Amino acid sequence: MNRRILITFTALAAVVIFGGGAYYYNVQKTQAAAAVTVVDSTLVRPHSPILGKPDARVTIVEFFDPSCEACRAFYPIVKNVLATYPDDVRVVLRYTPFHDGSDEAVRILEAARKQNKFETVLEAMMAKQPEWAVDGQPDLKRLWAIAAEAGLEQMGARIEGAKPEVDAVLKLDMEDVKANKVEQTPTFYINGKPLTNFGEQGLMDMVKSAVDAGA
Repeated sequence: MNRRILITFTALAAVVIFGGGAYYYNVQKTQAAAAVTVVDSTLVRPHSPILGKPDARVTIVEFFDPSCEACRAFYPIVKNVLATYPDDVRVVLRYTPFHDGSDEAVRILEAARKQNKFETVLEAMMAKQPEWAVDGQPDLKRLWAIAAEAGLEQMGARIEGAKPEVDAVLKLDMEDVKANKVEQTPTFYINGKPLTNFGEQGLMDMVKSAVDAGA
């Protein structure tokens, strides 16, 4: 084998190896993306907050309003589901700010996410919902105080919450609310299928069926 042929062969081998590596990387990337989405993109978006294991096999999508009393009632139920199936279930939250003041609560949550305090602030927001989510007259000053008590740095949070990216999140989530004809909160989907038997037992049963089906 002369020098020219050797160089050519080496170059071709490098291309093949690089191409194979790139293909493997793209496959891995695609598989990873598939693991954290569902078929219907109007149910799960890349920006959607996730509670639980990000690559869990069963996805609960909750259309969620921070001011909603029923969402507060379901919050410990959803946490119980995650505790029951820590490796199998994740919850994707979709913002559904139907109530006055809920859009501000979303801005706080998105700012908390930037500070890695999303779940801590969400927990406080739900626990103290009666203190701030007065129907028709939300106490937003108290809401910000609750978030601060949970560890949110307020000055940075107010800047983050007012950014165009958060406006875009609110806009897209409400478009998806309309696309899925969501009229009340909470509304649940499990692996893309709507929860028809609404209630704690109905949710638990449907999640169990989804987990068992994938076992």
